[in-house]
Formats: sequence, C-alpha cells, structure tokens
Amino acid sequence: MAESTDKKTSTRQQELDSGKEAAMAAYEKLLDAQQHFRMAAEAAGMDLKEDAMQQLLKGKSKADEMGQEVENYVHEKPLATIGIAFFAGLLVSRLLSRR
Repeated sequence: MAESTDKKTSTRQQELDSGKEAAMAAYEKLLDAQQHFRMAAEAAGMDLKEDAMQQLLKGKSKADEMGQEVENYVHEKPLATIGIAFFAGLLVSRLLSRR
C-alpha cells in the first residue's frame, strides 16, 4: 500500500511538473507574441506618422496658395472685398440674432 501511495505521489508530482513546464512555455510564447505585436505597432505607427506629415505639408502648401490668392484678390478688388465682408457680417448677425 505504501508503494501505491508513492506511485500516486510520484505521478502527481510528474503531472505538476509537466503543468508547470507547459505554463512556463505558454508564458514565454505570450511574451514573444507581445514583443512582436509591439514591434508591428511601432512600425505601423511610423508609417502612419510619415503619411500624416506628408498630408500636413500638402495641406499647408494648399493653404499658403489660397492665402496668396485671397491676398491678391483683396489688393486687386478692394471694393468687392468690402462688399463681401459686409454681407458675410450681415448674414452672421442675422443668424445669431434669431436665437
């Protein structure tokens, strides 16, 4: 009977050791996956950052061009500019006064 108890204890110890090894292996794989995910996210973030910078520069260039066109229009047609500003102000004041 003592031999039977020793076998059960030995079997349980082997199962526990096997379970510990499996858990450690799974944990190591999880850490590896986490590292790979972090690297992929950083790489994707760098690509997105570069694309965003390109779009920002394009937008800035377009805004500068439009600003230059507006400035030229103001200098070429000052009366029309005053009229447009007057009517825009009138429209805004009417919209705000209807509250």
